[in-house]
Amino acid sequence: MHWLLSGPLTVEQVTIRITGLPTSLNGVKLVQLSDLHFDGVRLSEQMLAKAIALNNEIQPDLVVLTGDLITDDPSPVHELARQLKHLQSGFGVYAALGNHDNSRQGTRAAVTAALEQVDIPVLWNQIAYPLGKELPLVGLADFWSREFKPAPVMDPLDPMTPRIVLSHNPDSAAKLQPWRVDLQLSGHTHGGQVVIPGLGAFPAVAQRIRPFVPKAMRKHVPYMSEECAKVVWHWEWAMGLHQVGNNQLYVNRGLGTYLPGRIFCPPELTVITLEG
Repeated sequence: MHWLLSGPLTVEQVTIRITGLPTSLNGVKLVQLSDLHFDGVRLSEQMLAKAIALNNEIQPDLVVLTGDLITDDPSPVHELARQLKHLQSGFGVYAALGNHDNSRQGTRAAVTAALEQVDIPVLWNQIAYPLGKELPLVGLADFWSREFKPAPVMDPLDPMTPRIVLSHNPDSAAKLQPWRVDLQLSGHTHGGQVVIPGLGAFPAVAQRIRPFVPKAMRKHVPYMSEECAKVVWHWEWAMGLHQVGNNQLYVNRGLGTYLPGRIFCPPELTVITLEG
């Protein structure tokens, strides 16, 4: 994607307070990357290289990838994996997958195999402990898949134990409210790609006024079609930090860009500092 349509990569710095965070983990730094859509069209080589270089300058304790690493054809994932191998962190790089990583038969297996060949574990309804038993890292199946079943993954965790959850689609935050989620990291929305200053993501604005627009006209207004509503239900969670019940949700704007491009919504690398 040409930089004029994408905009420069930005670094967002966020501090997240976690109740019960062990003293030893106070100040732990995570980097989140999401929605790379590495397919030769939606993400430039320069943007990916810049993201990897910035990550390595930051020297995070942990890197998390929150889905849609490819778009449709899984074959580019092998080159992507070779580049992601250069990501540096104290306790490794972990990935959860998105709807595009699971869009056709065999895609998920191909993406998973390529990442794991470069020592990036893929968490699909699995729990890992890169930061120790006191802060589990939970990776859920994509929200649109038949395998999105949080209960078998979340129920065994001690409710007194804080945890970080990787779940590509932020709509899953509504379904996760019965469980403790100290921090859910998501992507999927691309931040709406177009932001109206002072009002927020254009899709969220469009969905708010949708009931007042005649049905015959909705299909002619961007982000007002039924299809857009299906992509994300909660466009109000299109980017940034949100409180969902007792849980915290952070939505990354992603690196990849679809046409017609981004306006006031640049691609994002997120630096998350945990504090107790």
